[in-house]
Amino acid sequence: MTNQAPIPVIVNGAAGKMGREVIKAVSQAPDLNLMGAIDTSPEHQGKDAGELAGLTEPLEVPITNQLEPMLGYVAGERQLPPGVIVDFTHPNSVYDNIRSAIAYGIRPVVGTTGLSPEQIQNLADFAEKASTGCLIIPNFSIGMVLLQQAAVTASQYFDHVEIIELHHNQKADAPSGTAIQTAQLLAEVGKTFNPTLVEETEKLAGARGSLAEEGIRIHSVRLPGLIAHQEVIFGAPGQIYTLRHDTSDRSCYMPGVLLAIRKVLQLKSLVYGLEKIL
Repeated sequence: MTNQAPIPVIVNGAAGKMGREVIKAVSQAPDLNLMGAIDTSPEHQGKDAGELAGLTEPLEVPITNQLEPMLGYVAGERQLPPGVIVDFTHPNSVYDNIRSAIAYGIRPVVGTTGLSPEQIQNLADFAEKASTGCLIIPNFSIGMVLLQQAAVTASQYFDHVEIIELHHNQKADAPSGTAIQTAQLLAEVGKTFNPTLVEETEKLAGARGSLAEEGIRIHSVRLPGLIAHQEVIFGAPGQIYTLRHDTSDRSCYMPGVLLAIRKVLQLKSLVYGLEKIL
């Protein structure tokens, strides 16, 4: 361990399921210091972030809905390492959250999905002009990175592939950012998948899922009882090859979150995907 002061961390979306897990993980890491917990839910205002996250002792960090004042406060602590904000909020607000953080010199680590390609490019341009690191991570699970790598390898030998992603019914965006990223990685192989063999007719719109790049289909399922799951199914005459990743507890994301918090301080621009920092 060095003598450097702990990294100041703000958690945005602190009262959500992922936010609570991040608070627990950050509070238990000796090189990190939870300085702010932001959430817009009226019922959680003023509550102790540690107690809300289920810790045995309070952290003396109250939940507040004042994002910009908190960004300004952390940015003003010049004797500390640059601050980091971990964002698990909502697709409708995440773009503005990231821009605000970068404007204050706070490094965003973003787990919220639903940003459009145009928004991501705009944020990348903004981060580069500010020479400020930013990480957008569709999925913080190491297992998912391994699945995607295996899918890219398999795609060299299969011409037919479809993706099924399954999430809890409180997820706002579909398809998931992870599924979209997986399709993008497959599309980068340089081939078109699922060559047409018959003229299809959808009797109900969307029955064949959404169409991503290079002919790849993505199907989304939303049900209570699920957390986050994905299948990549390859087909060829006489065989099916299925890759699947299942999340049984959100704690599986925390090693990736902590890694991202530490790595984002070394960056001067926006980086997309956990695999880029492993």
